[in-house]
Amino acid sequence: REGRFLFANRKALAIHGYEDAKEFMAVNLHELDVPESEALVEERVRKIERDGEASFEVAHFRKDGTRFPMEVLAKSIEWHGEPGILSVATEITERKRLEDQFRQAQKMEAVGRLAGGVAHDFNNMLNVILGHAELVLGDLPPGHPIQEDLQEIRKAAQRSAELTRQLLAFARRQTVELKVVDLNATIESLLRMLGRLIGEDIDLLWEPGKALSPIRIDPTQLDQILANLVVNARDAIGHAPGKITIETDQVEVDEDYCATHAGLTPGRYVVLAVSDDGCGMDEETRALVFEPFYTTKGRGEGTGLGLATVYGIVQQNQGLIQVYSEPGEGSTFRIYLPACVTEPEGRKRETAGAAPPARGHETILLVEDEPAILALGARMLEKLGYGALTASTPGEAIALAREFSGEIHLLITDVVMPEMNGRELAKRLLSLNPSIKRLFMSGYTANVIAHHGVLEEGVNFLQKPFSLQGLGRKVREALDT
Repeated sequence: REGRFLFANRKALAIHGYEDAKEFMAVNLHELDVPESEALVEERVRKIERDGEASFEVAHFRKDGTRFPMEVLAKSIEWHGEPGILSVATEITERKRLEDQFRQAQKMEAVGRLAGGVAHDFNNMLNVILGHAELVLGDLPPGHPIQEDLQEIRKAAQRSAELTRQLLAFARRQTVELKVVDLNATIESLLRMLGRLIGEDIDLLWEPGKALSPIRIDPTQLDQILANLVVNARDAIGHAPGKITIETDQVEVDEDYCATHAGLTPGRYVVLAVSDDGCGMDEETRALVFEPFYTTKGRGEGTGLGLATVYGIVQQNQGLIQVYSEPGEGSTFRIYLPACVTEPEGRKRETAGAAPPARGHETILLVEDEPAILALGARMLEKLGYGALTASTPGEAIALAREFSGEIHLLITDVVMPEMNGRELAKRLLSLNPSIKRLFMSGYTANVIAHHGVLEEGVNFLQKPFSLQGLGRKVREALDT
């Protein structure tokens, strides 16, 4: 009862980091208990004396000072005629790690439900704000006095749209367009942009692995991963000169590794590592670093969604992210993404403002149950040179298609609407006009859209909110395929 050890088996020595039994037996239980466990020792001893036994969790110090958790079943016994306590303890480090992963998954699910609930209506409203600001800006002469105000409105709406995308990425509900990509080639194409993000005082080193397999991922998600990790590294370095290193590699993951890393399956993985020589993180910060809205930055300097976004994207792509860091020693984030055997696809990049929106002359039927989006979409299509027919319900669209004397070249329809969904409407219109092309749009999240059967490979999809340039590009892609 005084905390002296009378007997300890070999496992007790091993988990505490001792080889010599005499050395371990000379240590008192009160020296092994971490402070928060030590504070409960007397209370637990009283319970064992009263009830004859007790079960609880504790944390102990190893010989080297590190901590580890144990589950204990303690019973009141007699040892050579004297009262004592028998503790049968099981190390539960792995179980606690899996429980933490499970809690993290539950948090992601909760945030995901919240984000999914607001994304549709929020994206519709942002689309109206962005679209009208863009149309008015396009009609203003250079130097007009309200031009600057409209630019600020557009910037604020774009930041809001980005915040929604980050929430959806964290919650693994981001709408994705998967492509087979070459990781090294993608990173090389982003190096100049990443260099601008970190500034001139920080060196950016690029060390590509050789003969990497391609990966299957939405290229914009890869952009998000790299941008967030590099910005996080830049902030960790601060104002002092420093170094950020981006590396790639390829590894084979076996069953033993998967057994201790939930979510992985045996096979080949491509590894992306981003390292910095910045301030590093302590154990508490490392434990919270992927939490949504957790940030070490000052008020107004960050949303706390950057690394949470990376975590969500990696999970969505059946990968794994690990962080290695110590205070003053910098940090390394390692991401494992499943390798793919298919050849990489060519990548088209849209640079905002680099080229005028794609135009055309075809007739387009736009179906949208939100009046403001319907009116905005029609104006945008007409501005791009197209003939726009509008319908606010699927029934109205079918009647219009039957009555229209000319050819309708493209249907643009919202996915989720009253009466019938966009996919069902497209099937009905195909029976009337077998050559009509289809472009689906939505502000709903990926899981909702997939439920309605729209995210199949090869289907043209436009995510709300969309810009004039984004609409023009998607319309041309749909018409030209």
